[in-house]
Amino acid sequence: MSGVSILGGRIINPADGSDRCTDLHIADGRIIAIGTAPEGFHAERSIDAADLIICPGLVDLGVHLREPGAEHKATIASEARAAAGGGITTLCAAPDTDPVTDTPAVVELVTRRARQARLTRVMPVGALTVGLQGEHISEMAALRKAGCVAMSDGGRPVVNTLVLRRALEYAATQDLPVILTPVDPYLTAQAWMHEGWVSTRLGIAGIPVSAETSALARYLALVEDTGARVHFARLSTGRGAALVARAREEGLPVTADVAIHQLFLSEMDVSGFDSLCHVQPPLRGDADRDALRQAVADGSLKAICSDHQPHEPDAKEVTFTASEPGISGLDTLLPLALRLVDDGVLSLHRALGMLSSGPAELLGLNVGRIAEGEPADLCLYDPDTPWWLQAESMRSRGRNSPFLGWEFTGQVRMTLLGGRIIFDAAAEDGLQA
Repeated sequence: MSGVSILGGRIINPADGSDRCTDLHIADGRIIAIGTAPEGFHAERSIDAADLIICPGLVDLGVHLREPGAEHKATIASEARAAAGGGITTLCAAPDTDPVTDTPAVVELVTRRARQARLTRVMPVGALTVGLQGEHISEMAALRKAGCVAMSDGGRPVVNTLVLRRALEYAATQDLPVILTPVDPYLTAQAWMHEGWVSTRLGIAGIPVSAETSALARYLALVEDTGARVHFARLSTGRGAALVARAREEGLPVTADVAIHQLFLSEMDVSGFDSLCHVQPPLRGDADRDALRQAVADGSLKAICSDHQPHEPDAKEVTFTASEPGISGLDTLLPLALRLVDDGVLSLHRALGMLSSGPAELLGLNVGRIAEGEPADLCLYDPDTPWWLQAESMRSRGRNSPFLGWEFTGQVRMTLLGGRIIFDAAAEDGLQA
């Protein structure tokens, strides 16, 4: 038996809390031993991981790959490259493409392009309703068979409550989790940032906290009726996190995540009309940011995602209200999470778990763990060497990040997908397609 040996690294497996410096051996795409190599094993390649941390390949629940339909912003191949360079091995692709991911044909297109890129695992998320129009339920059984791991409103809430209830009932019969965006579209229409004193000073129409909490209350009532497994994507308020935590205490099958930028930025970052900070849901006040940090610390929120939305320069190089919302987040997901560790918000194990085993468990994916017999999806990173985010060093085609110029640690040195090296920083361009 032959394969790959990774020698002398610090192996952290958040799924069971283990943390040890030892060797790891891979064959046929899976981890076959941790510690001593099994008898008869021969390493065709040995990787020196001294001074590196080995963690599960990251799992990102919120990624907009833009293809099909918006290839001028990014493609599946370009963003798979960015993911590989960021230690991310599993991407859950949002259905808001053009055409929408509401038929098996579009699912096949997405998965085929991902296979051609050979740089990360792309898990399509299907549209909850046809065309994401909120009028007719999609063929969820066919989408599930085609490879969709969940259904989603794609950031376009279903306004018709009866349609939403029927959709949740249908998803429950297919044992499919449903990803919903907690926002009331009537309270966000023609508004661009958080409603507060900063929006008043800037003269920009604001989005109230109730846009999130009122939507959550409606959704939670339907979950109680239908029993559907619902995951709330990208919470932005402390009150929203508290509602979800209370619902979980009452036994409802709900979970929630937060976009990583919501844990660092606030409405104050919009003060200079910075379009790079134009996101939906909007950056809230300092109190909400701190409450969200507390929610990830106490386990109320189960995962952290990038909410990756790459844009071409023209989409951001305009006035704030004319710009398109979204941040390119694949390049900064891991380093920002490690900064939460430096800030004392999370332990290292918790931070890595919220990027790997946590999101994998939410959707029932067989990834995000380091154990014998598991797929060898691994991220090897240098925890100590500082680096600075520069536009020219970003691997995503979208350079729209408000974190440009920030100093980070946690530089990915190597990424493996199913035992195959898909990124190696020591190589000329790093990518191993």
